[in-house]
Amino acid sequence: MQPLHALYGELYTGTVADYRGNRPVISRHLSEGRRVDLKLDDTLGWLEDPTFISSSFIPDEEKIYFFFSEVGREYDFIDKFIVSRVSQICMSDVGGQRTLQRRWTTFAKAQLLCQADNELPYNVIQDIDTLPPPDGAPADHTLFYGIFTSQWSVNSGRSAVCSFRLADIKSVFSGNYKVLNRDTLQWSTRVQEKVANPGECGLHNASDNALRFVKENFLADDSVRPVGRSLTMVSAEHNYSHLTVQRVQAANNRHYTVLFLLTESGHMHKTVLLQSGAHIIEEVQVFEQPQPIKSMKLSISKGLIYVGTSEGVVRVPTANCSFYWTCPQCVLARDPFCGWDPASRACVEVSNSQTSLGQDIDRGNVEEACNSVSLTHRARFGLNTLPAASCPAGELVSVSLNEVVRLQCPAASRLSQQLWERPNSRLSPDLYLHLEDGSLSFVATPTTLGHYICLSTENGYQQTMAIYHVKQKSSPVAHTPTSNTWPQTHPVPTTKAAARPGTGRGLHTSVGPKRTETRHGRTEPTLPSKDADATTRQLGRNLTLWTSGESGLNESGFRDGEPLMSARSPCYLKELVVVSVLLLLCLSLLITMFLYVIRKRCRRRTVPQAGTPARDSDRRTPVEQEALRGNQFMSKRNGQAAHSRQASGLVSNGALTGSNGHLPNTPI
Repeated sequence: MQPLHALYGELYTGTVADYRGNRPVISRHLSEGRRVDLKLDDTLGWLEDPTFISSSFIPDEEKIYFFFSEVGREYDFIDKFIVSRVSQICMSDVGGQRTLQRRWTTFAKAQLLCQADNELPYNVIQDIDTLPPPDGAPADHTLFYGIFTSQWSVNSGRSAVCSFRLADIKSVFSGNYKVLNRDTLQWSTRVQEKVANPGECGLHNASDNALRFVKENFLADDSVRPVGRSLTMVSAEHNYSHLTVQRVQAANNRHYTVLFLLTESGHMHKTVLLQSGAHIIEEVQVFEQPQPIKSMKLSISKGLIYVGTSEGVVRVPTANCSFYWTCPQCVLARDPFCGWDPASRACVEVSNSQTSLGQDIDRGNVEEACNSVSLTHRARFGLNTLPAASCPAGELVSVSLNEVVRLQCPAASRLSQQLWERPNSRLSPDLYLHLEDGSLSFVATPTTLGHYICLSTENGYQQTMAIYHVKQKSSPVAHTPTSNTWPQTHPVPTTKAAARPGTGRGLHTSVGPKRTETRHGRTEPTLPSKDADATTRQLGRNLTLWTSGESGLNESGFRDGEPLMSARSPCYLKELVVVSVLLLLCLSLLITMFLYVIRKRCRRRTVPQAGTPARDSDRRTPVEQEALRGNQFMSKRNGQAAHSRQASGLVSNGALTGSNGHLPNTPI
C-alpha cells in the first residue's frame, strides 16, 4: 500500500480491498467538505494484479500520480508480460452523477518504458522518487527517477535507472487511448472520435455519454519515454531496490543531481549525474548483514537519509567530506557536497563554507582545483635521471635469494591504476609479474634487489602510494657486497581515499574515515627459477662472482632492470663425490651377493648323490634296522677276516660283499 496525505488531510491509497489480494483499488478516504470518498470501478479491470510502488503529489496540477507494475493485457501474445505504469487522478474529482457514482472519473494510466535502443526493456519497476523543479522553473520540469529490472533472462541481475519528465507524462495522457473490446477483452489502437478527454479534471460534471467513454478508454495509446530516450545508468553487478534523489548546488553555483541507490546487500551508492555519464562517488555499508529494506527517505534540511527495516531505522549522512584528507582526494571524489578549503587545509561541505573552495565536478582536474600541486612523481623520480643512492627511504623488506617476493600497492580508488617503477631501470616482464590486485611479484635475485615505487594514476594525476627497499638477508656463507649505505628506513603511511568507480563497472567501498595504514612486502615459498650462466672461481670455501666493471650497477654489483646474466650459486662437488662412492659400493655389494648365490646353486647341482643309502635305510622296518646294527657289530670283530677275504679276491654268487659284511640280496 502506498498512502499519500494531501493538503486537506485526506488519505489517498493504492492497495487491495481483501486479504487475498484479488481486489486492487485506488481510493480516497477521510474526505471533507463537498468531496466524497471514491474508489476505482473494477468492472472492466482498470488494474490487472498490480504491485504498487510509490505515489507523488503535484501541487500545481492538483493531481496525484501512482507508480506500479501490472500484467499488460494489451500484449496478448505474451503470457503474463509485466509492464510498469503511471496513473493519475484529480483531487477535485467527486464522481459522476449517474454514471461512475462514487467512482473516479479522472483515472487514466500509461506505460513507463525504460528501454535503450535495440535492447529489451527493463519492464519491472522497483522504486521511484520525485525531484522537484529548480526554483522558478515550472512544474513541467519535475522529474521522476525510477529503478527498473527486467523479467527477461538476458538482463537478469541488471538494474537500470531511468528518469521521466512530467511534461512527457502529461503529453501522453492528453493523446489517444486504446479501445477495449468487451466481447474479446482485447485492446486495439483504432482511432475514434473523442467524446471526452480521459484524465482531464472536472469530468464529474460531464454527460453520461462522456463518462461512459472515459470508463472504457483509460489506457493511453503511447508510452512515456525516458528523458533523452536513453537510460540514466545501468549496473550489471548490483541489484538496486530503493533510491532517493537530491539536487545539490556546487561551489561553482551549478546544480548537480545526486542519486542515493541502495542495493539488496545493504550498500548505498552515492552517484552524481554528469554529462559524461553517472559517476559513483562512494559506497557506504549501511548494514553489516543483508536484510530487507522497507523504506528509504531523504531529509534535505537535516542532511540525512533514513533507511527503515523491520528491526529499526538507520540514518546515513548525505556528505562525508571529512573522509578525504588531501586536496587531490577531495577533488578526485567529484562530490558536489564537498570542496577543499585552502585556509583550513581540509575538505569541508560547500554549504557550510563562505570561502572559495577547490572543486571540479565535471573534469576532476587536480592541478587546477588545488592550485598548488607539487612536482609530479616523474619529476621527482624521473626515469634514467635519478641515481639509486638518492632514492628516498621506504619500507625495508629483507628476503633470501630465490624467494618469491610480493609487494602490495594500496589503491587510491577503484578508478585508479597502479603502476610500479624502479629508479633508473625498467621492469622487464621476464622477471616481474603484475597481479590483478595491483601487487608486484618476482623472484629475489641479485638483479631484482633494490628500490620499488608504487604509483596510483587517476584522471592524469599521479601520487606515490608506497616505497619498498628489497634487501638480501645476511648469509654466513656468501654475502652480497654493497657499495652504498642506505639511510634508515621508515614506513610510508598511505591512506585509502573514497573509491570512485565509473558507470557499469566495479564499485568501491568507503564506509567512513579510515586510519592510515602501511602495506608490507610479503615473501612466499621459494619457487624454482631458470638457471643463469655464471663464471665463478673457487678459492678455498669462498666463491668469487665475476661481473663487469661498468657503471650503473646497483648495490649488489648488478645492473638494475637488466636480464640476469650471472648469479651466485653454491658448490656441491664434495656431496656429489660422496654420493657417487656410496652408489658404487652398493652396486658392488649387490653384484657380489648375486654371484655368490649363483655359484652356490651350481655347486649343488654337480655334487654326487651320496644320500641314497640313507634314504633306503629310512624305508627299512625296525627289525631289519636292528639286525643290521647287530651285523655291523659282528663285522667289527671279524673285520680282519673280512679284509683278508677281500684282499684275496673271493667272490660269492658272482657278487662282491657289501659294506655291512654280507653279500647283497642274501638273507641273514
